[in-house]
Amino acid sequence: MEALEAGAVDFVSKPSIDLAQGLEGMMIELRTKIKIASSANVSRWKHQRRMPSERRAVSSALAESTDKIIAIGASTGGTEAIRTVLQGFPHNAPGVVIVQHMPPGFTKMFAERLNSQCAMQVKEAETGDRIMTGRVLIAQGEKHLKISRSGGIYKVHCNMGEKINGHCPSVEVLFNSVAEHAGANAIGVMLTGMGADGADAMVSLRKTGARTLAQDEESSVVFGMPKEAYMRGGAERLVALGDIAGEVVKILRK
Repeated sequence: MEALEAGAVDFVSKPSIDLAQGLEGMMIELRTKIKIASSANVSRWKHQRRMPSERRAVSSALAESTDKIIAIGASTGGTEAIRTVLQGFPHNAPGVVIVQHMPPGFTKMFAERLNSQCAMQVKEAETGDRIMTGRVLIAQGEKHLKISRSGGIYKVHCNMGEKINGHCPSVEVLFNSVAEHAGANAIGVMLTGMGADGADAMVSLRKTGARTLAQDEESSVVFGMPKEAYMRGGAERLVALGDIAGEVVKILRK
């Protein structure tokens, strides 16, 4: 986690069970991620911005935004992008659900670290957890994250499943469930990442009346997922990473 905060683009997990077979799989993943890292945009580290004054200023303005949901998807470079966005939210922002492509074990560690750095409560999602004001739920590694609604109560479900767009958890799965159960009450945000996971689902999300944003190329480590979401019509517009939290707050104020 400290290496990612210091500027590491990504990481791979060492084999934990079958060393011989696991090592081969790890090397395939390592080669893939090295190729991605070779073209990653790391210039953003020179221009990172924080927004603490904005966070303090909007806290009281969001007190009645209890029926809203903020859904975020991210992959390569997403750990720091997520931290930047969450640190821009006040303690009483609407509930947030997040899919970050990450292996099992690391999602819990990631959530715990964010919990110590953000005004909102952050935890690794567990089936039955309520989505509520002031809480952030992060998908478990190797489990898809979906939401459901019963009356005015939103809950999450975490289930094993086949990889979608090459990933489990998948942004596609999350965004589709948000489109189905939250619709116009949702705000979708696509952050930095390789590939197109979640791009088609963001189109569906926008069609329900949800507001949607994607991170711009200049501030993205890898402009894959945000670009696809925007090019396919899922994201309304591209926004610099340091401005995303403020833009979400503006939408909630309206």
